[in-house]
Amino acid sequence: MKRLLLVGGGHSHVEVVRRFGIEPPAGVEVRLVSPDRHASYSGMLPGLVAGHYAFDDCHIDLDALCRSAGTAFTRTAVEAIDLARGTARLSGGAELPYDVLSLDIGSTPATAGAPGVAEHAVRVKPVSTLLEAWRALRAASLESPQRVTVVGGGAGGVELAFAMHQGLESAAIPGWRVSIVTDTPTILPGFPAAARRVFERLAAARGLALNCGDRVTEVLPGQLRLESGRRLESEWIVWTTFASAAGWIAASGLATDARGFVTVDDTLQSPSHPNVFAAGDCASLANHAVPKSGVYAVRQGPVLAANLRSALGGGLLARYRPQRVALALISTGDRYAVAKWNGFTFKGAWVWRWKDRIDRRFMARYRAIAAPS
Repeated sequence: MKRLLLVGGGHSHVEVVRRFGIEPPAGVEVRLVSPDRHASYSGMLPGLVAGHYAFDDCHIDLDALCRSAGTAFTRTAVEAIDLARGTARLSGGAELPYDVLSLDIGSTPATAGAPGVAEHAVRVKPVSTLLEAWRALRAASLESPQRVTVVGGGAGGVELAFAMHQGLESAAIPGWRVSIVTDTPTILPGFPAAARRVFERLAAARGLALNCGDRVTEVLPGQLRLESGRRLESEWIVWTTFASAAGWIAASGLATDARGFVTVDDTLQSPSHPNVFAAGDCASLANHAVPKSGVYAVRQGPVLAANLRSALGGGLLARYRPQRVALALISTGDRYAVAKWNGFTFKGAWVWRWKDRIDRRFMARYRAIAAPS
């Protein structure tokens, strides 16, 4: 009996579980390990914060999905892997052996250069921690006015800030204020100017403050220190800066890029350890530069499933070819969204409905297999 160990419940791994459930590989024990029972779908998380979705709308129950697919599920975190022995060490010290290992553990926002983030800010990942903080923020706002500052002006930070604005406004909570701080000259760098202007105009109309071109140098209780010398007072600080890798990846001896993400070739296989694969945000493609985005993780899922099956059975590996142009859809908090495609910008309520259909169709794929018989 061969053992396939899937570490992490990311977008690629849920597709592996689904496909292995439809066509189970003979003579293989499959196990998924994740610290959370529910895997959040990143495309719908801002809609949950804004109040458009319920928790179950945008979370995949990994336990139910695994049971329906004949995959074992262990709810805990992996803290280290021993590549020589072929084992993964879990929280608490227990070990799980594997013949083939796949990593899809995502990433966390980088905090280097800004002391105090871990103590005084809420990082956007893990999502369970963010949602717990969001519930606490809403409760605190009922007692007294709260200021919320989102650090990071990329698509994730901007969308989350507008979602929080919408969520607090729709709950009729008085006195709150949301702002964005970013060290880039504008929000949404890399997006067309037309897309940036939509969010800049809406921010001005809604009273959502934009602080661009100023880096956070320290986080204190209720306060941000900026490189310019300014200080911003804020009861809630949400950290959404660029991605960083889990420290135990590089410590394991796996080949990594300069930032500590697992290096993989076009087959999503580690060049240093052929029985290890990786996908999603924790992976770095050796031959392609792609952003850390769920759009790519979703597309990697079918290729990863096929290659894990081949690695277990001795077959040929398929190549993952990232799309040259990826669709980016960003909601503005309300049921309105902006789309970026190949340098073009589209916006409107119809774009939000389009995004909603895409997201719900993705989630339905995993509910169908996990539904009780």
